[in-house]
Amino acid sequence: MTTTATVTSESTCTTKKCLDIHTIKQYLPHRYPMLLVDRVLDWEAGKTITAIKNVTANEEFFNGHFPHKPVMPGVLMIEAMAQTAAILSFLTMDVKPDESSVVYFVGIDNARFKRPVEPGDQLVMNVEILRVARGIWKYKAVASVDGQTAVEAELMCTIRSAADASQPAGK
Repeated sequence: MTTTATVTSESTCTTKKCLDIHTIKQYLPHRYPMLLVDRVLDWEAGKTITAIKNVTANEEFFNGHFPHKPVMPGVLMIEAMAQTAAILSFLTMDVKPDESSVVYFVGIDNARFKRPVEPGDQLVMNVEILRVARGIWKYKAVASVDGQTAVEAELMCTIRSAADASQPAGK
């Protein structure tokens, strides 16, 4: 994906395709410290989404990763892209999840980490739906800082409710 986003310092979303943090919380069950999407800048149902994570020095994980050279853990960058993908899936289905909805990873392929993400960076996440088959969503995800790719991966997820969460994916 070659889409990049320019982010303004506006405190409210001014377009229909922008989602603020209050709306994001309607699509994701995550809360601090695990909510890793701060704003959706743009999206197109069934296709793509662009979102941001503002990385601040007071993030709890920086205390131990690493005290002498703080960097955002790669697993959290992948999680931020997955949360962005989950929002796109719900927007594509035109539904808001209920309290029993859970999005599970079923695969992460071709993950590559290209640059560290440090306090003060803004992680811009671009996620594209590659396909949906038998309840499995596959995405191409790229996160960048200042136009430089920080991480990229292909993600596969499935959406389950509490009632069917004990069933293997694809059944």
